[in-house]
Amino acid sequence: MPDDSSELPWYSVRCVFQSRSDDGFAYEERVTLWQTDGIDEAIALAETEAGGHAKETRAEYTGMAQAYWLPEPPTTGTQVFSLVRESELDSDDYLDQFFDTGREAQSRWTEE
Repeated sequence: MPDDSSELPWYSVRCVFQSRSDDGFAYEERVTLWQTDGIDEAIALAETEAGGHAKETRAEYTGMAQAYWLPEPPTTGTQVFSLVRESELDSDDYLDQFFDTGREAQSRWTEE
């Protein structure tokens, strides 16, 4: 690996956290960026950071970490994570099952 840190590869790491909610549990997925020697080190750094985040937010780090190598340094519009999941669900049912269950803590953006 090069000594110049500007030439080190970039990785994103998604970590999943669990906390208690009124209805049971809430899960947070966070994607962080790391410039380091390799994917194993990126995961180790992300998991260390995850411990701090869990403590700050009173959540529990689930131990789920998925990493993605960025073939180019990140800039505006760079893809920082990708996960492909096979499913027999059509797109509306898939989105309802995994992304739009109605129980997400999110806001709708409206252009004014």
